[in-house]
Amino acid sequence: MQKEQVIIVGAGPSGLAMAACLNHHSIPYIILEREDCVASLWKKYAYDRLHLHLDKQFCVLPHMPFPDSYPRFVSRQQFVSYLDDYVSRFKISPLYRRTVESAGFDGETGKWIVKARNLGSGEVEELEGRFLVVASGETSNPFTPVIEGLNTFPGDVLHSTRFRNGKAFQNQKVLVVGSGNSGMEIAFDLANHGAQTSLVVRSPVHILSRDMIYLGLILVKYIRVNLVDSLMVMLSKLVYGDLSKYGINRPKEGPFFMKAVYGKYPITDIGTCKKIKSQEIQVLPSICSIRGNEVVFENGTTHPFDTIVFCTGFKRSTNVWLKGDDYLLNDDGISKLSFPNNWKGKNGLYCVGLSRRGLYGAASDALNIADDINSLQ
Repeated sequence: MQKEQVIIVGAGPSGLAMAACLNHHSIPYIILEREDCVASLWKKYAYDRLHLHLDKQFCVLPHMPFPDSYPRFVSRQQFVSYLDDYVSRFKISPLYRRTVESAGFDGETGKWIVKARNLGSGEVEELEGRFLVVASGETSNPFTPVIEGLNTFPGDVLHSTRFRNGKAFQNQKVLVVGSGNSGMEIAFDLANHGAQTSLVVRSPVHILSRDMIYLGLILVKYIRVNLVDSLMVMLSKLVYGDLSKYGINRPKEGPFFMKAVYGKYPITDIGTCKKIKSQEIQVLPSICSIRGNEVVFENGTTHPFDTIVFCTGFKRSTNVWLKGDDYLLNDDGISKLSFPNNWKGKNGLYCVGLSRRGLYGAASDALNIADDINSLQ
């Protein structure tokens, strides 16, 4: 059995931030990663045109700023380069291709026992640590909803993690399911490449520009959220007008309230709204069923498609392998606890980046956890 002070599960940005903060305190750790690289979502499963949706000052990891040459909104390639430099600077060496099968606290020894399968050898390795940090991320397992008749669809069906760009879809009829930031941006990319693009928008969404979101993030530090939300909604109405005629409704609750309470981010518009208004992107309601290449929608209309791209988010599997925790994480692997106490569980259990607060939240969690562990040495 391998014994370590701290066991970190996951080598995405959250796990890397955690490792760097422990390094800063000279606390020994081991980091387990199921893929063959760090930040696999960014390196292997993200679309080409992806940029960080927030200004870089809200996305920097602890103890290492972005290069001065980076723009306000960092591209996927720039962020990957930053993370590789981060790994080198803090000498982070994950154990790759390790899938955690179980992790439980041993009350007799006061240690966490983690069993991880080595995907190379097939063997199950056992590790023991005083502290366990769950950093497996909010975007760990791609989720595709169950839809009646999906198995009859003859065209390509892919999750957003398999989409790279719209070049291969020129002149195709493509349905994008999901109106979060990924869905909006992938629809935009498809339309730019000449695809006949439709977008399923099931729920009301707030649409803001990058500068509106930046202003809101600054103001919310100083004035009440409801006042910031009122300003954001007013600005959104001035810039985008009434989008309900195009099939997009605005929620009754404000954008920053929804982010704080539900972890639901407003849409960062990068040009999608203009294409919706020009009818280059068609907005459609929820899907009822699929019959071959025909998709039936809840308003009774039917449309044929060549490809369906699901931008329907992710699920977590922490509840499968983490044993005995009924305090820190819910069944979907998100922290039950409210900010700012969202990162600390019991018996030396912590989570980083699982409070729906993005990279800024992950960085804050990592700093707090490292300080807490250091105080317990």
